[in-house]
Amino acid sequence: MNTGFGPLTKPVVLKTPNETITWGDGKNFVLFAGPDIIEDEGMVLETGKEIQRITKSLGIPWILKCSFDKANRQSATSFRGPGANSALKSLEKIKGELGCALLTDVHETIQVKETAEVADVLQIPAFLSRQTDLLVETAKTGKVIHIKKGQFLAPWDMKAIAQKAVNAGNDKILLCERGTTFGYNRLINDMTGLVEMRRLGFPVIMDCTHSTQLPGATGESSGGRGEMVWPLARAAMAVGVDGIFLETHPNPEKALCDGPTSLPLKNLEAVLTNLKKIWTTHF
Repeated sequence: MNTGFGPLTKPVVLKTPNETITWGDGKNFVLFAGPDIIEDEGMVLETGKEIQRITKSLGIPWILKCSFDKANRQSATSFRGPGANSALKSLEKIKGELGCALLTDVHETIQVKETAEVADVLQIPAFLSRQTDLLVETAKTGKVIHIKKGQFLAPWDMKAIAQKAVNAGNDKILLCERGTTFGYNRLINDMTGLVEMRRLGFPVIMDCTHSTQLPGATGESSGGRGEMVWPLARAAMAVGVDGIFLETHPNPEKALCDGPTSLPLKNLEAVLTNLKKIWTTHF
């Protein structure tokens, strides 16, 4: 039975001075993980060290995920970072100390060039997935592009979006599922969409944390059901994905952004151990 999750004809490859990471060859899944945003440089570094310890022990390729700016907060008073320039410098320092690759997101074309000098994977946020100028400018960097599927899009809609990057000369594309709008303040996941997006010819990533989001639920910010991160990750791994995206925090209750959807850092090892077993058993 062809589920669409065999090795891709052309996997996506990221080469860094310290490692080579591949999506789509059927040999492993890749983890994007880290705090949602830089709240404190020391916290991100210590969180990264713990993730690195866990992933090395389990043999899971890992890329640090951390935003330098959260431009899409619901309220103008919500924390969005220490400032873009300062945050990028901190991420560059953390990346150097850990010797790891880095994913961060861009929101405007003016951010792309500077961010590409620091990050190894550039992320297009879900709300901006149809922004042609942003996508094309990001593609021109030659970096791996992680495109989150908008909550308002069907899986097959991602074909035309990915084609924008291909037309700009970059086919190093990852497509990400992060939930679909279902009425007010609720997202749902259609696991068949993972298969349908994979059949477009690009590796597929499951964002297990933002999929648990309850958009705008508090009136001033989004809520979430962080306890659902593990079930969603297990389900996606059983269907078959090329990577897992999740945000983890030492103390989600005190996180300044997306705390309700973050996986407690203390639970990460158990979750990844379970996911590795599912991968090994089925793939």
